[in-house]
Formats: sequence, structure tokens, C-alpha cells
Amino acid sequence: MPKGGVNATVPVAASATPAVDPRLIVRQEGLKGYLGEFRRRLSSGELGSLPVVLALVVIWAVFGSLDSTFLSAQNLSNLSQQIVGTGMIAIGVVFVLLLGEIDLSVGSVSGLCAAIYAVLDVTHGVNQWVALFSAVLGGAVVGLIQGVFFAKVGVPAFVVTLAGNLGWNGAMLQILGASGTVNLPGTDIVSRLYSTIYSQQLAAYGAAAAGVLLFVAASLYDTRRRRAAGVPYRPVADLVLRTTALAVVAFLAAYTLNQYKGLPLALLIFLIFIVVLDFVLRRTTYGRQIFALGGNIEGARRAGINISWIRISVFIICSTMAGIGGLFLAAQIQSASQTSGGGNLLMNAIAAAVIGGTSLFGGRGKTWSALLGALVIGSIQSGMNIEGLSNAIQFMITGAVLLAAVVVDSLARRTQKAAGRA
Repeated sequence: MPKGGVNATVPVAASATPAVDPRLIVRQEGLKGYLGEFRRRLSSGELGSLPVVLALVVIWAVFGSLDSTFLSAQNLSNLSQQIVGTGMIAIGVVFVLLLGEIDLSVGSVSGLCAAIYAVLDVTHGVNQWVALFSAVLGGAVVGLIQGVFFAKVGVPAFVVTLAGNLGWNGAMLQILGASGTVNLPGTDIVSRLYSTIYSQQLAAYGAAAAGVLLFVAASLYDTRRRRAAGVPYRPVADLVLRTTALAVVAFLAAYTLNQYKGLPLALLIFLIFIVVLDFVLRRTTYGRQIFALGGNIEGARRAGINISWIRISVFIICSTMAGIGGLFLAAQIQSASQTSGGGNLLMNAIAAAVIGGTSLFGGRGKTWSALLGALVIGSIQSGMNIEGLSNAIQFMITGAVLLAAVVVDSLARRTQKAAGRA
């Protein structure tokens, strides 16, 4: 008997029964468990990427039924290259949206960086790598300037970036000079990064295998770390199911690319950026601080997060990605001109991030949203071009899809609040 004659309950060793979230236990019940969890997630507004995936399936099914060339290996391969420029810009937009803010200058910044590269490389004969890094650095400096005005001076991001949209466009015109257009030779580094395609089948299949293995390694490491810490972790069955689904998608994409020319280097670079920045957002303290700031700014401030630094750094990332996207867009049309960064590029980049699942209200989203959203917008444009529809129809349908995405986001957020999960 313990001292004092008081009966004591002997605690159960923490290692005897590992801590498992009830939402994870249901997955161990097989298909029934997964269906139950799926219904729970829908009822609580946790839709994830489901709406955009369903939209993409519907779009591909509709255009594929109207014209078989839409789902041909050639068209899908070309589509995978064409979305890279806009997709790169959309990745940066995702970061800003996670804060619940907006950047209206990404189109002009992309054109400015393309002009910097083209003028340094073609007009002044500067080393191509120096020109490339100068252009990317130019984007980072733009983000720093806008971030300081927003975070330190207190000017709303909408106003800062709207002014930037005008100002950086003027800077681009000034850099391009009287001619207004600088043609790229096609043999420069940026053009090669965009146009290079690895024709060996091993390249596409190897990239798919590497992606799957990387996912498995990251998942196993996360499970081991969580188990050691005594916090909820995913069961083996869940890991197997997710890995199988990823492998099917990855190798099907590799097979499709190999049916035409092979793996485009631009697509590979795009995916690397997505994976690396996804790791930054989900696996680092910095990334968690971005989500915390976007979800509850007052809570983030009380937690000791450097609000100003996070805001400035996010705008630096956004403008840097806009510059990288602008370089790929310039390589796509083999020139930097007065129209670079104009047209509907700004709207497409923002729409790609939102349609892909990033919330306009902040605190929810991921870099993969840029890929999914860019695929949706690119598919709509490609399908309508094949059908010979006008730009006016394309704009209206893209706008309707964007509105639908925002409506879904708003309804999901309302449902989450009602379920006590937001």
C-alpha cells in the first residue's frame, strides 16, 4: 500500500498502447472505415483537393468526348509544358494567399524579370547565368520592397501591389527601350530549360519512381517520428493505399509523356519547386508560422512569431517565383516584349492558386494547388482552342470556374465553423 494509506492507480506505460487519433483508427477497419471517414470529412467541410480533382476529370471527359485529340499524348505533353510558367507564378501566389493577402503585381514582375534577362543576355552580351540570376534577384528585390511597405509601413497589400502592377510594368517598358521587343536566340540557357525534352523512356519512368520512393521515405520517417513522440500516426494500410494511388498517377503520366517525345525538363523543374516548397510549408518551423499567421494573426503575435519578417519573406518568395515564371513564359514565346506579363496572366495565376484549393481567407492551401489549378485552366484553354472557341468564351468559362472555386471554399469554411473545426 502506498504511503498515507491511500490507494493509488498504477499508470499504464505509454508504450503499451500507442496513441492513435480516432480518425486514424477508422482507417484500420478497411473500406468501411475509409467510407466513414470520407463522410465525416465531407460533413465537416474538409474537402481538400477533391473538388478540383473532380473538376479536372469532368473537363478532360467533356473535351475528350468532343475531340479525341485532346487526350492524345501530344496534346497532354504540350499542356504539361505550357502550364509551367503560369504554375510557377501560382506557387508564389499560394504563399501570399496563405496569409490571407493578395499580390496584384505578379504579372508585371514576371514581365520585368523577363526583360532584365533578355536585355542583359541579348543586348549587352552578359554571361547567360549572370543574366539569369540577375533576373531572379530582381524579382526578389521587388518582393522585398513591396513587403517592407506592407509589413513595416502598414500600406495594405492590395494597394502596394496594385501600385506595383503599374510601376513595374513601366520599369519593364523602360528596360526594353524603344524597340519594345527583344527576341531570344533559342540557344540560351532559359530557352533550353524550357524546350529540352528527355527522350529516353527511362527518364520519365525514373522520375516517377523517384517521386514515389521519396514519398514513401518521407511518410515512413514521419510515422517513426510521430510514434516515438507518442502522437497520432498513420497506419500501414493508409500508407500502402496512398503510395499505390500516387504510383498509379505517376507512372500513368510517365507512360503518356513517353508516347510522345518524353519528359520535358520544364515540367521536371516545376515539380521539383512544388516538392521543395511543399516541404518548406509543411515540414519546417517557418512554414508552420506562415499557416499560423494566416489562420490567426493575433494568436501568432502572442506566440512570439515575427510577423513583419514572415510577411516580408512571403512577398519575396512570391515575386521571386513570379520572376522565374516570367522567364519560362519568355522562353515559351522566344521573346520579351511590351506585352510580357500582361493580358490575363495575373488572373490566371491567382485563379490557378484558388481553383487548386488555396483559401482566399488564409491559413489553408499547399503548393500542389498551383499544379492542379494550372492544369484546370490550361485544360480549359487547350480544349477550347481545339474546338475553335473565341477568347471571350474562354474568359467567361474560366471566370465561372474561379467563382465556383471561391463558392466551394466559402461553403467549406462555413461548414467547418459550424462543425467547430475553423
